[in-house]
Amino acid sequence: MNKLELQKTANEVRKGIVAAVHGAKAGHPGGSLSAADIFTYLYFEEMNIDPKNPKKEDRDRFVLSKGHTAPGLYSVLANRGYFPVEDLPTLRHLGSYLQGHPCMQETPGVDMSSGSLGQGISAAVGMALAGKMDNKSYRVYTLLGDGELEEGQVWEASMFAGHRKLDNLVVIVDNNGLQIDGSIDDVCSPNPIDKKFEAFNFHVIKIDGNDFDQLDAAFKEARATKGMPTAIICKTLKGKGVSFMEGNVDWHGKAPNDEQFAVAMADLEKISEELGGAN
Repeated sequence: MNKLELQKTANEVRKGIVAAVHGAKAGHPGGSLSAADIFTYLYFEEMNIDPKNPKKEDRDRFVLSKGHTAPGLYSVLANRGYFPVEDLPTLRHLGSYLQGHPCMQETPGVDMSSGSLGQGISAAVGMALAGKMDNKSYRVYTLLGDGELEEGQVWEASMFAGHRKLDNLVVIVDNNGLQIDGSIDDVCSPNPIDKKFEAFNFHVIKIDGNDFDQLDAAFKEARATKGMPTAIICKTLKGKGVSFMEGNVDWHGKAPNDEQFAVAMADLEKISEELGGAN
C-alpha cells in the first residue's frame, strides 16, 4: 500500500473503533484511536499474515499487551478481512465473539488472549524464543501502552529478551502520554522510556507513531537489526481523529452517546473526504 492508501485505511479503522465502542456502550476509544496507524501499518504492510488462514504456521505473531484497546485490534482485523466489519458494534455484547479484551479461542486473528497489563510482552517474548529454538522465520510484534510500562513484569520480560538477543521481537510503545488516571508524568513517570529499553539491550527507535513515513522507516530498520530486539517508541495523540477525544484523558475508557457518536463519525468522514474518499 502507498501512504495515501494506508491513511485512508487507518481512517476506516478509526470509524470501526468508534462504531464498536458506541455499540458496546463501553470500552476504550482513546488508546485505540492513538494506535490506529500502528495497527494499520502492521496488518496491511508489515506482517506476514493470511486472513483466510489465521493459524498458518509461519505467520508473524502479534500480541496486544495493552489488551483494553481491543476495539483497535478488532477494527483492523475486520478491515483486513478476518471477519465482517458489520460485526464490530457487537463488541462486549452477550454471546459476541468480540469480547472486551482479546480472546484467542473466540476471535479469528487473535494470537494471544491479553488484558492484564504487563503480561502480553512476556507472552510475546516466549513466542520469539520459541521461534529461535525451532529455527522458524516468523517475527513477533507486541504493542504496549506507556502507562503499562509502570508494570514491573514489562522489565523482567525486556531483560530476558535483551539477554537472549531476540532480534525477531519488536516491542512497540504507544506513547500517547495519558493513562486512566491522567498524565503518565503525574501518575508514575516511566520516562526516559528510550534509555530504559537501551539499558535492557534493545535497539531503540523513536518516531511519530501517527506518521506512516516514519512507521515505514522504523519497521524496516527493526527488520534489519540483528543480534538484539527492537523497541519502537511511538509518540501519538490519544483519541486521534475525533475532535473532542484528542488529548483528552476522559476518553481513555468510556463510550460516546448517540449525539457524540454522530459528531465523531462526522469528524472521521471529513477526514475521508480530505483524503479523497474511502477505500
